[in-house]
Amino acid sequence: MRLPFPALLATTAAAGLTAALCAPLVPSAGAASSSSTASSAATTTPRSIAYTEWDTGPQLRAGTAKGARVIKGGRLAVTPTAAARRTYAGRSYQVGRWVSPWSATRFGLTELIASWEATTPGNSWVEIEVRGRTKAGATSSYDVLGRWTSGDAYTKRQTVSGQKDDLARVSVDTWRSNAAAGLTSYQLRVSLMRLPGKPSPTVDTVGAVASRLPSGQVAESTPGVARGTVLDVPRYSQMIHRGHYPQWGSGGEAWCSPTSTSMVLGYYRKLPRPARYSYVPSDHVDPWVDHAARMTYDHAYDGTGNWPFNTAYAAGLTGHAFVTKLRSLREAEQFIAAGIPLVASVAFGPGELSGAPISSTEGHLLVIVGFTRSGDVVVNDPAASTRAGVLRTYDRGQLENAWLPTTGGTVYVITDDAHPLPDTAHTNW
Repeated sequence: MRLPFPALLATTAAAGLTAALCAPLVPSAGAASSSSTASSAATTTPRSIAYTEWDTGPQLRAGTAKGARVIKGGRLAVTPTAAARRTYAGRSYQVGRWVSPWSATRFGLTELIASWEATTPGNSWVEIEVRGRTKAGATSSYDVLGRWTSGDAYTKRQTVSGQKDDLARVSVDTWRSNAAAGLTSYQLRVSLMRLPGKPSPTVDTVGAVASRLPSGQVAESTPGVARGTVLDVPRYSQMIHRGHYPQWGSGGEAWCSPTSTSMVLGYYRKLPRPARYSYVPSDHVDPWVDHAARMTYDHAYDGTGNWPFNTAYAAGLTGHAFVTKLRSLREAEQFIAAGIPLVASVAFGPGELSGAPISSTEGHLLVIVGFTRSGDVVVNDPAASTRAGVLRTYDRGQLENAWLPTTGGTVYVITDDAHPLPDTAHTNW
């Protein structure tokens, strides 16, 4: 599904519109200025990132389970005899719990984002938590990173910001260390809830990306293996959904994440079946975007930009998806060369991303679909007002500085069986 690079692909002038926040992370230090001329001031501090996941049956059995078991296909489920009970929203649920082994990093992690792949039939749901440990052995409390369901008829998916203790705190979907030295290891806990006698939720994969990243500008990376490669990713505009479904964010500026996720699903031909979004009025263009907004909406955050909620939704359709962070566009090129588009989270100020359809944003999602022969970045930017304007080319250095210093290089990696991950020794996938 690759396309040769279009000879006449051009960017569109910025429209002067400032987007509302549609990604959960507000950059703490502001977006970097135009980077293509600022490499001499860029930091050279290592970008420490480690992604760890438990996916197969043997990997999941390495954890500790109580009231849960690994079933056929290497998935976690509640045992029929699980004794624990939990009351939530007036209902009593049978609880199965799985705890990962301690995962150590070679650096003091300052941030962590979890990912998971789960199925929640009927009135069932899952909760993902994390705790950390310092080099001195102090252990934090467990903090909730997400209460998630693949539907919304019963339980509302949500995060729980705050939860600040002496070692860590939660900011929507990101867990942050309170200690300057960071935390040396972490442990994930998954709770699976079902009504007694009813079908169990199942968890196929759970993982997390831990990081310790420098602040400040980055030097523009040199082009790599994907020069001249552009993937044939369908183009959807978030703006044509303006005013749709106020209960799920009202479309428009707020729907960059589900729109970007839907573009990648469309690329794999894994969009939901029409019956799933039959409730969407027939005059709504790209109705699967409305449905994706519904299925990724965080009722506590009040938005659709929750990173792991988007990958959990996508994983249910393609088979595998997770959130991680990349160190440069050279790493992104390895995915493009493997036929895998990436949803990237960016933030930038006025004049810092030439040709963007919005003048600035505190948080925005777009799809990296390829690279020009000179190494600039070809994207599907859903902030364009129409489908025709979605495909754009951004300066390589500007895009890297709208992405790496602001969100740490955060991406959604969404794959199917036909597109395995690049075979590398990197620690971040």
